[in-house]
Formats: sequence, structure tokens, C-alpha cells
Amino acid sequence: MTTEALRDQPLMAHLLIDGLNRYHDEPCLFLGDKVASYRDVRERASQMVQALQSKGLGVGSRVAVISANRPEVLANIAAMQLTGCVGTPLHPLGSLDDHAYVLEAAEVETLIFDASVFEELAGALKARVPGLKNLLGFGPNAIGDDYLAIADEFTPKPLVAPDIKPDQVSSVNFTGGTTGKPKGVMSTYSVTAAMTQIQLAEWEFPEEVRMLMATPLSHAAAAFFIPVLQKGGAFYVMQGFSPDEFFDMVEQHKITCTMLVPVMLYFLLDSPRSATADMSSMETIFYGASPMSPTRLAEGITKWGQIFYQFFGQSECPMVIANMRRKDHDLSKPHRLSSCGRPTPWVHMSLRDPDGNEVAPGEAGEICVRGPLVMKGYKDMPEQTAEAFAGGWLHTGDVGKLDEDGFLYIVDRTKDMIVTGGFNVFPREVEDVLATHEAVGQVVVIGVPDEQWGEAVKAVVVLKPGFEGNDELVASMQALVKEAKGSVQSPKTIDFVAGIPLTPVGKPDKKAVRAQYWAESERGVS
Repeated sequence: MTTEALRDQPLMAHLLIDGLNRYHDEPCLFLGDKVASYRDVRERASQMVQALQSKGLGVGSRVAVISANRPEVLANIAAMQLTGCVGTPLHPLGSLDDHAYVLEAAEVETLIFDASVFEELAGALKARVPGLKNLLGFGPNAIGDDYLAIADEFTPKPLVAPDIKPDQVSSVNFTGGTTGKPKGVMSTYSVTAAMTQIQLAEWEFPEEVRMLMATPLSHAAAAFFIPVLQKGGAFYVMQGFSPDEFFDMVEQHKITCTMLVPVMLYFLLDSPRSATADMSSMETIFYGASPMSPTRLAEGITKWGQIFYQFFGQSECPMVIANMRRKDHDLSKPHRLSSCGRPTPWVHMSLRDPDGNEVAPGEAGEICVRGPLVMKGYKDMPEQTAEAFAGGWLHTGDVGKLDEDGFLYIVDRTKDMIVTGGFNVFPREVEDVLATHEAVGQVVVIGVPDEQWGEAVKAVVVLKPGFEGNDELVASMQALVKEAKGSVQSPKTIDFVAGIPLTPVGKPDKKAVRAQYWAESERGVS
């Protein structure tokens, strides 16, 4: 052992072992009519570790996972960490082309899949991706091995951490690809350990953690796995999101916390059940992944109280760049509902202009970050990595402002900015105004080609139930923005749609929305 090892921090594998060993017969996972104790998850993880090792997997093996929410997903997350695999999640709603691109870009050799749902997709990927050597199904299947049957052959053993170092890559997660092809973000073991430490230090978990998971376990659960284990909590998992099932589970299990993306909260708020469901047990609703409408957030606070906790981050610097505590969701300070909270003290943050200089107090600048949360780089993309790290900072691509109390406000994405007639328009600011209109359920604002102005401001709106799109409604929305922000920022056109496409992580997919309007244009900007 070197003297360096004297100072090695506990990593995710060590924290998993500690958490799973703390408890035995206490419940860890509820899914449908199945309940798994800490002992069950621990022993199943051990069997899965041995199954993976029997297939030749070890430290550095590149593995992708695609599955519906089922109990084995959680044990497999632990097993991959304890084997030392480099993990890449595939979103259950992604396309064959997207998945094939990710597998090849991440150099994945092993695909773990839910045999009951994704056998056909796994077969298609095997045909498309020559580098795939192992296909391991949760259950019997015709195109690969039965992962669960292999695991059954082994006797559970005490969990042991792999021989890994803090700076080794632990995962390759692909960005939403708002511009160009998705980039593979290489996170190290030290990044996830730092993220977890900040979560445990700052996040307001209830004393009794009964956490409802409404998002895919293969994506979201890993980020909450350690904190819930360390607090002796349990996961209650939805197999598919619907407002009625959500409210049913909260009432039935006295759920104390959950994690939702804003679009899920909009669906909950627009459900008739939001007025009648018993939410009294709910102590914390963690939300993030995309900006939330301040108007809709105020609706939630009015209905359910100050139980909201916001986190802000990105794949390149995950989840905890800034946090807004429950008490800061204060209806007496409505402007603050546009904030994403105060920057965490555990990383360095600076707002910088395009030349890399720090902006003056109160001015908008790109959010730049240094510290233990920053990725190792983009896989096989040295130019994009160098651009992201220009000047010795991680450039997030988000434009923000700090107020006099130190709260951070995301103005917009640098690449989402609309230039119309030489004026800069930040879509987020227009979206926040439109969201105050009584008829607006969801909204995205984009720039579309315009011969006169280069780009014109367009709003794409999902109406609340009971409203019907017409010229009068368009005029009232345009007038609302004109009064609040001026005529330049008022949408020239407004389209009413049934739904807004989402990225795999639940953000409004502005790239997909823009594509509909730029299809005939030679360029993506004007």
C-alpha cells in the first residue's frame, strides 16, 4: 500500500457496502407487491457481482443498462459498482438509433436488459453494434444469457469493494444533445462521492425516508441510492408515472419524499386529485433537471406548503451546483421562486463574460465551475473538452445572475438565446411571463426563421384543461409579454400543442421543437 492510499476517500462502492450492511430485515425496496429487505438487496447484489465476474467482467468493463422499473435494477446498480464496471444508462424511451450511437461511442461490451420488455431491442442492438460481446437479460430470453438464473447459481458472500482509484472513470453518461450529437460525459468515482457528500450535508431529507421514485430507476435511483441507504430509508417505486397512481402511493404508504422533474409536477397540479389527495405525509419534494415555472411552483406551495427543494447541476457537474432549501420557497418573496438557490460552498462558482472575465455584481454571465464535481472530460472529444474547460473553468453553458442575497438565477442557456433584429432575447424570461397566464400549462419559447428579423420569437404552449386556443387567447398572451418585457420579446406567433417533446431526462426538448420550424432552413440560426 502506498502512502497515497492513506488519504483515499471512501467511494460509492464503499458507501454502498456500509449502507447495505447497516440494516438487515428492514424494508429497502417496495415495487408492486414485492418487498425487498436490506438483507435481500445485499445478498442479491452479491450474487449479481459473482454472475458478472463469471462472464469476465471486472474493473473498467463497459456496461450499459436498459430496463423498466423492477427490483433487480437496484441490486444491479450495486453489483456494477462492486464489480468496478463503467456504467452507461440507456433511457427506456430512447430510439434504436440513439441507443446504437451511445453503445458505440461508449465502447460498451455488455448490455444488461429487461428481457420482458426490451428483448427485441436488445436483439436489434446486437445486430447493429459489433462490439457487444455479452447480453444479460433480467429473465429468460432468446438472444442472450439469463442474468438472474446465472446469479441464482451463486451463494451470497460478504460485499467487497473493488480495487479502484478516485480518478478512475465510473460512468459515461450522455448529454441530452441539445446541439449536435450527444456527448459522453466521463465521471470519476471521486465525482460521485463528492456529490453524495454534498447531498448528505445539504439536502433536506425527512427523518423517516420513504422515498417515492417516479422516474426510471436506472437513471435517477443511483443518485439517491446512497443517501437513502445511509438514512435507513426505503424506495417505493412506480412502474410508470401517472398522477392517480402517484397520489395513491403517497396516501397508501405515507410517502415522505420524492424526486420529480417539473413536467411531472405540472401533470400533478393539473390533475383533479391535486385538490383532494392527502399529501400530509410529504415532507420534501426534490425537483430539478430543468427550470420550473415560478407561477406553477407557487401553485404547488399554495396547495402543499413549503415542501419543495430544488437542486441544480448538469451531467458535467452533477446535481448539486446550487440548492434551494424548503424555507426559501417563500410566497412572500415571489421573485425568489425564479431562483435555483444558493451555490453550494463545496465548489467554486464564477459568472464569466465571453472573454472569460468575471462579470460585475448583478450582471449576467455564464456559470463556470471548479471543484470535485467536475467531469474528467467528454469521451473521445478532445476539442469539445478543451472548449468546456477553457480558462481553467468548466463552462456550463447556462447564463446566470446573482442577487444581493447570493441567490442564483438561471437566465438561459447560452445556445438558446434568440437574436431578433439585433436584440438578444432569453427564452427563459419570456417563458416565465407566459407561465403567469391563466391558460398556460406548459410553454417553451424558441427562435424561428424570419426574413425580416433573422429570428422571430415563437411560443409553443400546452393549455390547461378547459381552455381552447384562439386568436383572442393569442392576443392576450402577446400583450402580457409586451407589458412585462417590451415588444421585442413578445412572441410574434403562438402555437397551441397537445404536448411538448421531452429529452430522456425529462427536460423540454427544445432541439426537437426547433427542428419542426427550421426543417426548410439551410442553417440552424439566422
